Amino acid sequence: MTGTRVAVIGASGYGGLQTLRLLHDHPGLEVSFLGGERSSGKRWSELVHFLPLPGDPVVQSPDPAAIAAAADLAVLSLPNGVAATLVPELLQRGVRVVDLSADYRYRSLARWQEVYSAEARSVPRSDADLCAEAVYGLVEWEEARIRQARLVAAPGCFPTASLLALLPFLNQGLIETSGIVIDAKTGTSGGGRAAKEHLLLAEASEAVAPYGVVGHRHTSEIEQLASQAAGQPIQLQFTPHLMPMVRGLLATVYARLRDPGLTAEDCTTLLAAAYRQRPCVEVLPVGTYPSTKWVRQTNRCLLSVQVDGRTGQLIVMSAIDNLIKGQAGQGVQALNLLAGLEAEAGLPLLPFYP
Repeated sequence: MTGTRVAVIGASGYGGLQTLRLLHDHPGLEVSFLGGERSSGKRWSELVHFLPLPGDPVVQSPDPAAIAAAADLAVLSLPNGVAATLVPELLQRGVRVVDLSADYRYRSLARWQEVYSAEARSVPRSDADLCAEAVYGLVEWEEARIRQARLVAAPGCFPTASLLALLPFLNQGLIETSGIVIDAKTGTSGGGRAAKEHLLLAEASEAVAPYGVVGHRHTSEIEQLASQAAGQPIQLQFTPHLMPMVRGLLATVYARLRDPGLTAEDCTTLLAAAYRQRPCVEVLPVGTYPSTKWVRQTNRCLLSVQVDGRTGQLIVMSAIDNLIKGQAGQGVQALNLLAGLEAEAGLPLLPFYP
């Protein structure tokens, strides 16, 4: 092996599969350990025929001692509540961790237990110190801190698209902190690989359906980062919709401009300046609106801005691939930084179209 050794835990779920595909030809990271509970003891080829791995490794039980012996970094693609059972010992053994679940996205353990109450009841936790230590892995905004981190909490897919659109305007104080509305659409892969009735083809095809209209878990995650950027508490309205497509996410963010004289061109210039050195984010010209197909199977986020002069509303559109930039790709960005590489190393930035 010539690259930094990476353990992928939860390898056969969508997040794990995407991570393995991205690491397959990576110039500086190499998969050295596959972990899983239900798949433990099986050859990779028995589980996944379409993505062969060198040496056809055996999936192992995610024992922290075994992981530490085989890897320098670990990416955990596990159900909410499960990562927290592994992370403390992995860190003690010197393994730096990128967690794709929600276990460390909140700086307060009490807040996580409130939002993820069902998981909290089944998984007792006493790692409040790690919740406070973890760095939120929105790479475009936290690169310096991620490079030094032991534990990175990769953002959710909806927060990624929404915050990339919102944060530049909140940081500059250009929008009102009340009345922010996020209307978002996602493909069915956002629900994970486990069988769920509402994700069946007969249920989801030829239909668009809202869900989690009030109290969706990602609302509080977005509010946490938005409040931090604004320097004051923010409450916003977030509504997700399930679309009849496999992958892709489009978030349309509405906010009232404090200066009604600002134009779409002004706001586009601001966004372009904020992401000038960020290859994974592109700001489109005024009047060009992003499509999820333009970012499909890439680690890019496409942003576009419009201003309604009648209402003083800022409208920011943000398109990502929910499984890449919204999950595994952003996780690999964090792994890159932990390994001392450029954030975008080994990541696809151009789509196969259509």
